[in-house]
Amino acid sequence: MISLPRQPCALLCSGGIESCALAFLCSRQAKVHPIYVRFGLTWEDTELSWLRNYLARVANENLQPLVTLDQSVADLYKNHWSRGSGSAPGADDPDESVYLPGRNLLLLAKTAVFCSLSHLSILLLGTLQGNPFLDARPEFFSQMARSLSLGLGGPFQILAPFCESRKEEIIQLAAKAPLELSFSCIRPKQEQHCGKCNKCGERKKHFRLAGIEDTTLYAE
Repeated sequence: MISLPRQPCALLCSGGIESCALAFLCSRQAKVHPIYVRFGLTWEDTELSWLRNYLARVANENLQPLVTLDQSVADLYKNHWSRGSGSAPGADDPDESVYLPGRNLLLLAKTAVFCSLSHLSILLLGTLQGNPFLDARPEFFSQMARSLSLGLGGPFQILAPFCESRKEEIIQLAAKAPLELSFSCIRPKQEQHCGKCNKCGERKKHFRLAGIEDTTLYAE
């Protein structure tokens, strides 16, 4: 069973299906502060534009204005595909190929400081069941929350309400949300989903598994 907070919370919002579903569902019962962190990756301008459109569509009195934070990885990901060096993983490549080293570690540290300064003690993530990366596991989140609580001098929780759910289940759960405005492409074309990258392939697959029509606009 998915449990969502009823007290004010921050939400790491990338614009993908999971974070968009969380923004829609959580803001029905609690004040939600969506946060987007810019790393300087090739798809972020397009992703951020789509996210703003989505949040405008689902706006309500609980959904607070989008906050954008900057956490450049230019000095870390110097020759990484996510910065434009080489091709982004395609639909036939394994999920492990889209790994961004230390991404959640950096996301959580930066966002937690913002939360502390804004008097928010709960941070939501859209992490799903079966995520293969070490920094997306429940034990990592619990240890990170403990360290951040110690470092920031107050209780801090990291919650992943979808951690026991599959993507198709979240699509079904948030079927009333305009998920066609969510964005999950790593090599966009003409400010649309390319249709052929790893993330587009995953998106198509799980709409199909959910039994819900995928009305996403794909360039190909």
